[in-house]
Amino acid sequence: MRVNAYAAPSAGEPLAATTIERRDVGARDVLIEIEYAGICHSDIHTVNGDWGPQPFPVVPGHEIVGRVTEVGAEVTRHRVGDRVGVGCMVGSCGECDSCRRGDEQYCARGMVGTYAATDRDGTTTQGGYSTHVVVDADFVLSVPEGMDPAATAPLLCAGITMYAPLRRWGAGAGKKVAIVGLGGLGHMGVKIAHALGAEVTVLSQSLKKQEDGLRLGADHYFATSDPGTFDALAGTFDLIVNTVSAAVDISAYLGLLAVDGTLVNVGAPPEPLPVNAMALISGRRSFAGSMIGGIALTQEMLDFCAEHGIVSEVEVIRADEVNEAYERVLASDVRYRFVIDTSTLG
Repeated sequence: MRVNAYAAPSAGEPLAATTIERRDVGARDVLIEIEYAGICHSDIHTVNGDWGPQPFPVVPGHEIVGRVTEVGAEVTRHRVGDRVGVGCMVGSCGECDSCRRGDEQYCARGMVGTYAATDRDGTTTQGGYSTHVVVDADFVLSVPEGMDPAATAPLLCAGITMYAPLRRWGAGAGKKVAIVGLGGLGHMGVKIAHALGAEVTVLSQSLKKQEDGLRLGADHYFATSDPGTFDALAGTFDLIVNTVSAAVDISAYLGLLAVDGTLVNVGAPPEPLPVNAMALISGRRSFAGSMIGGIALTQEMLDFCAEHGIVSEVEVIRADEVNEAYERVLASDVRYRFVIDTSTLG
């Protein structure tokens, strides 16, 4: 079937309306009529070529919420009419150690990204800035009843990107957690860490979002542009999650960790992030990375967010406003996630 979409024709070019082909619904597939698609900073990195050459034209979007309109003969978990979600991946080998333990995102053969990847039939995957998508049922999430679909869409990337390290490194009661950056990722980190019971601190370049940070669940808020911040907070945190997709002084942030603390990077800047080895050695500290989560963990995250009333703070836009939205994301002019109403694609 041919469906309406917005695509980037080449690196750095504005997105434009187009039509794309979706494959027939196979025995284990689900056809989803997309309602909302979030705009992730990864989308912008991809279409700008920051992460290398891409198979243009590319339809971005891996924060997808919609309704099931058709299921394959072997699909039992999802039914027509169900509200579902699709995140950053739509396939994996299913056989390697990572896949067998539920870490499909680290598939040894390479996960199949929701867009700009090679699908099982050899075609290029195209994402959620479109009216419909066909996805392997194993990679379709159930959206709990009562969740605002527009505000839920960013959970499929931003939510799981923050939930995964917070769960893995034990954010909870008695733990001091810092979130670096209060943007699309950071604001979700604050909400989730607070709900997990941690003492939450926001580390942001300035104090301009302090009121928001405290409202969202932070206990403390500090400006990293103030050199005194790094002196005052030295040796404080059990866990720091850095959401910033630009170069920062990692060694300075490592100095904020307590002994045995961990700094986890989820932001993906194109530049290298040099580390002073002594910043690690002096406190038996760790510097780690994390990338989304497996399908089971993503479903756990959605259920957790439903239980705790957590959704993203969003600004819903028309599809033809996507290029302006990209510019505003780059200017940090959104609180805190743009979401495309895909009904405006026609």
